[in-house]
Amino acid sequence: MARPIRILVAKAGLDGHDRGAKVIARALRDAGFEVIYTGLHQTPEQVVEAAIQEDVDGIGLSVLSGAHMTLFPRIKELLVGEGASDIVLFGGGTIPNEDVKPLLAAGVAGVFTPGTPMATIVDFVRRECGKRVGA
Repeated sequence: MARPIRILVAKAGLDGHDRGAKVIARALRDAGFEVIYTGLHQTPEQVVEAAIQEDVDGIGLSVLSGAHMTLFPRIKELLVGEGASDIVLFGGGTIPNEDVKPLLAAGVAGVFTPGTPMATIVDFVRRECGKRVGA
């Protein structure tokens, strides 16, 4: 049997609102995943360092501050630089529809905006992050 899928739920930057991140973390935990939550105000470097140290299969980044076009690409760049490009980067928050395609083109595997059903996110994580554990 494969080990459980491990997910790091992260809040990067100055965004101080983490209710949505906590809701996602709980939904993922309830679905059987191991979840590590970084807490507020993490730098992209801290997020990537924690992801590597915790040997996670995916990073779920929550961004409500409007800095999504900076934070997501920076975290992806750091993952590649650390030889950890196989860690699935996904996330959501208040992200305008016109920014979704550029984020996906920058290597973000999935972008989920407010109102996305939890089952959709859980299915995505199981499918995409499960590839790393042979699930």
